[in-house]
Amino acid sequence: MTVLRVDSLHVHYGTIHAVQGISFSLEEREIVSIVGSNGAGKSTVMWTLAGVAERSGGTVELFGRPLPVKPHEVVARGLALVPERRRLFSALTVEENLVMGAYRRKKDERVAEDMERCFRLFPILKQRLKQRSGTLSGGEQQMLAISRALMGSPRI
Repeated sequence: MTVLRVDSLHVHYGTIHAVQGISFSLEEREIVSIVGSNGAGKSTVMWTLAGVAERSGGTVELFGRPLPVKPHEVVARGLALVPERRRLFSALTVEENLVMGAYRRKKDERVAEDMERCFRLFPILKQRLKQRSGTLSGGEQQMLAISRALMGSPRI
């Protein structure tokens, strides 16, 4: 099953043509890597898939349907991005960041189970539950960023 299909994706930042017609697909249980030098557009592709950057051409399908363009709709469809530099809510606690990751699932009883799963993956987060995320070490912040994405129950 094709999970993600990107066909001739174009992204502009003003007059700069940052992504020029990239195409790729991701099948179920497949790992795909996008490699290139600095400034080649790798992060722009990821930001576009996440709904943060606007595509100026091409098509993107997620699970056989057009990819939404708003970030919260992308997350609801099952795609999560763990961004560079983590982009946590630094004034919020570890627990509050995890709850924010699950905001689309508030009525889902598995939220507590998934939080425990994150604590099994990264036990230090349970110890830091009430600590503001901006005071965590860089490695701890990365663990939290990954866990926050997992709290959205992504498929990809």
